[in-house]
Amino acid sequence: MSYVPLERLIDKSNGSMFKLVIMVSKRALELAEGAPKLMDAPPEIKVTTLAMQEIANNLVEFGKSRQKAE
Repeated sequence: MSYVPLERLIDKSNGSMFKLVIMVSKRALELAEGAPKLMDAPPEIKVTTLAMQEIANNLVEFGKSRQKAE
């Protein structure tokens, strides 16, 4: 469950490796800061791997801005 093929991910970022890296890193940071997981995963899985799996399963979309409530 820890390997996510690059071919499944690159299409999610409109073909841009840079956008993919940014998207994965932002989601991994959210997870590391305590954001809820969007899919079931064992507790020992790393946040970067989980972020890639969530993106590959279309649970996270690129370009959707979220604003924090003040």
